[in-house]
Amino acid sequence: MLARERLDAILSRKPIDRLPVDIWHTPEIGEVLRRHTGSASDLEMYRALNLDKIVWTFIDYANDSEGHGDSQADVDISRKRTMWGTPVKDIQSGSAIYEEFGEAPLLGYDDPASLDSYPHWPNPNNFDYVGVIKQAREVHAEFLVLGPWISLLEIYCQMRGIEQAMIDIASEPLLVEAILDRIESIQTKMLHKLFNSARSYFDLVFISDDIGTQNGLFISPTAWQRHLQPRMKRWCDLIHSYGLKAFYHTDGAVEPLISDFIDCGIDVLNPIQHICAGMDTMTLKKKYGSKIIFHGGVDNQHVLPFGTSDEVRAEVRMLCDTLGADKEGFICCSCHNIQAGTPLDNILAMIDEMKSR
Repeated sequence: MLARERLDAILSRKPIDRLPVDIWHTPEIGEVLRRHTGSASDLEMYRALNLDKIVWTFIDYANDSEGHGDSQADVDISRKRTMWGTPVKDIQSGSAIYEEFGEAPLLGYDDPASLDSYPHWPNPNNFDYVGVIKQAREVHAEFLVLGPWISLLEIYCQMRGIEQAMIDIASEPLLVEAILDRIESIQTKMLHKLFNSARSYFDLVFISDDIGTQNGLFISPTAWQRHLQPRMKRWCDLIHSYGLKAFYHTDGAVEPLISDFIDCGIDVLNPIQHICAGMDTMTLKKKYGSKIIFHGGVDNQHVLPFGTSDEVRAEVRMLCDTLGADKEGFICCSCHNIQAGTPLDNILAMIDEMKSR
């Protein structure tokens, strides 16, 4: 089977020749893998490694007052702020460079009426629809296409700051609703505009909304069900109305809400951090394996960066025997981006072991 055929089959729960293997990686790891394969681009590298790649396509934004701006997810330090008005700063961490958010720009806008005067609400007409459609069209025949990136709580925390966001959720529910209404509406309009003209080039929509820590939920189930679940359900219904799949990313110990994710209509859950509390892979498969596709699984806090290649292979076999039992419902990948400094042999071991499954 070709990569696209294999991924289409796993998402449709049809027979496959082997379980698929995807990779997420930082730019530093991309450079290592391109050099290893002698590839001039990431797409060439995916082909050379025979990966079942789900290709990310993020949508850029042209800011009215400051020229071309960045998407929510792929921050570019040269552009100074995200499309939501949040400043960004460059952080050096070992051999890697990351961009982090600066001061939360919506601090001080403390009642719903004040939101009208915030100057950085994105205009849905200013997204680079032409650019993202071009990205998707170029790869769609060969790989599955994931995009664009949309979010609720992550954007809220970016705009208000994490500490203030938690205070808001506990004490200012009307403000939370008012801000989330705008965040949802802007992205909903963007999705309609994009898919009305180019639905056929996309396969999955990337909803990213981290709500888990290593040991439990970031917010209470009650808060999630009140503020986020109805919006998640509306987005899943919209995504499905265009014949696409909803791909949901949340790190951490999120088992208490997986049933709610399924009720919303989430099709694929990522990244399945099985080292976190309550995320045992066998238990997840038994409880939810017939209702949702698992993507991820390979521990990149310990095993992938610091283990041996044999330990990586053992990790992959364990995941295939649990999340991928009966050769269905599982797309192997690292638990988030493979980080700079991860041994090349370990990455290749993960890919090679999956090809025998």
